[in-house]
Amino acid sequence: MRRPPLKTKVSKFMKILIVGDGASKIHEVAIYEAFKKMGHQAGHFFWHQYFHSEHWIANVWLRFQNKFLFGPRLASLNSDLISVAQKQEPDLIFIYRGTHVYPKTIRRIKNKLPNCLIYGYNNDNPFSSGHPSWLWRNFLRSLPAYDIVFAYRHENLRDFLRMGAKKALLLRSWYLPEFHKFSFLPHPSEKQYECDCVFVGHFEDDGRTACIEILLENKVNVRVFGPYKGLGKSGWDVPVKKSEILQRLLPINYLTGRSYVDAISSTPIALCFLSKLNHDTYTRRCFEIPAIGAALFSEYSDDLATLFVDGEEAVFFRNKNELLEKVVYYLAHPNELDCLRRRGHERVVRDGHDIYTRLSSVVELVQVL
Repeated sequence: MRRPPLKTKVSKFMKILIVGDGASKIHEVAIYEAFKKMGHQAGHFFWHQYFHSEHWIANVWLRFQNKFLFGPRLASLNSDLISVAQKQEPDLIFIYRGTHVYPKTIRRIKNKLPNCLIYGYNNDNPFSSGHPSWLWRNFLRSLPAYDIVFAYRHENLRDFLRMGAKKALLLRSWYLPEFHKFSFLPHPSEKQYECDCVFVGHFEDDGRTACIEILLENKVNVRVFGPYKGLGKSGWDVPVKKSEILQRLLPINYLTGRSYVDAISSTPIALCFLSKLNHDTYTRRCFEIPAIGAALFSEYSDDLATLFVDGEEAVFFRNKNELLEKVVYYLAHPNELDCLRRRGHERVVRDGHDIYTRLSSVVELVQVL
């Protein structure tokens, strides 16, 4: 039986066009699917297929254009986006991380569809020194053309307004209720992932290796999953090769999809480190981990302290010694750890950190603009 559309607070369902790379099922694709389930007439324009070819020489040239954001394929992409927008005539266009969209493309769509609102969103920090300057040139030049630009983090609100955005609002990340399902397991049953605590994510040279090392040195069974090679400085191969302690983690495998959820649901504690590259004060795993049912042990930030009660719904640490002390304590007190896991889950559900609540707030803004 077909599932009825989820209800939203807006007075009508809308025609919405989601624009973005489209390769990630937890980003643009998740937004597209959520809008459909909410009852909206959703369409999509995903550009990742523009940069792939069966011929290896052509593929190299396309990848070059995709990386440096210039060339005939990028021009075709923008021309096609205008055509798709004209054909679909949406009420709202939601552009996710619009690195490939020219400012003039947004202006032309606005001219041809004056009643269409165009929103932009960026989950990365385009003002971080860790990113190449060319990556954000189209996005930053487009800021004045958007009706609203949504920022992932507070500090980018000021940045966007300074760069000419008409309106900048915070839109936090989310968890996916159908995917990040609550799976409370007092005793982990997945032998493949079983451990005392897990970290799933990339490497940054920001102290996270020291935190993992001190846990391993004190006989805490830690597992790490993430990119090992091939992703530049975010791979775990370099720090592991430098540390005999971290070599105990091998093999380190990259997890996506169901495996990612299984790894977190199979451990009582999941670690979270905040990206210094993006100046993060929270991350999407702060919602996914409690949604799945593990206890969130995260680096402290003032922002996170407004989202969870420390010691009741999550555990915060400020250095490696504090992390060790708290991990050892809770592993020795499983009943308290179980309560922490349940309360964390209840908090993310109660506060509406799911994708449907997030997108409902986005759509509601249409009624006041």
